[in-house]
Amino acid sequence: MNVLVVEDDKKMNDILCDYLETEGYQIYPAKDGVEALTIFDREDIELVILDIMIPKLDGWSVCRRIRQKSDALIIILSARGEEDDKLLGYELGADEYMTKPFSPKVLLACILALLKRSRVPSEKSETVIRHEELALHKEAYRVTLSGVTLPLTVKEYELLLRLMEHPRKVFRRETLINDIWGYDYYGDGRVVDTNIKTLRKKLGHYSNYIKTVIGVGYKFDSEN
Repeated sequence: MNVLVVEDDKKMNDILCDYLETEGYQIYPAKDGVEALTIFDREDIELVILDIMIPKLDGWSVCRRIRQKSDALIIILSARGEEDDKLLGYELGADEYMTKPFSPKVLLACILALLKRSRVPSEKSETVIRHEELALHKEAYRVTLSGVTLPLTVKEYELLLRLMEHPRKVFRRETLINDIWGYDYYGDGRVVDTNIKTLRKKLGHYSNYIKTVIGVGYKFDSEN
């Protein structure tokens, strides 16, 4: 697997690269945002480990530009642990947000968990949930609209999966947080609202099928 490590601290960059290389990953190091995008456009990058406070072009901008053209996995690493920073990271399309300091072993566990959820299965075992031209390929963690794959993050995909598996069922924000972010998530329901907002943008004319139930949560319903 090709992994882009974007970190301007040389010592930290070297530690991450060496650790992941010993686990069998092909590593491409970058020290700033411009170099990161250059490598991303040149190589077949499948996972980006991205620091926020980097020179030339910050990590927020790098994350946004990558997500505009790719569904590669993105893990943000940052010393900024405020809730608003985490929410911004998810809104820009990050799959995970890890606060420094962290253990390389925990980072590896995070990578393995993301890979497990996004692994593409054989065609024979694939389950597809369809609604007109919208198709959710369950085991593949892939959503297509009129045959075109949508660049959803893992969290956006999991939200859509919950809603499409139970059409017209209303999900409370608290339930979605527990199911998708985990019981130990520290934050409020805005993280759900933020991801629903970005998901709707990507669904185009199907966005109105994700309906807001005021004061409660969300449901998938094609009826007006």
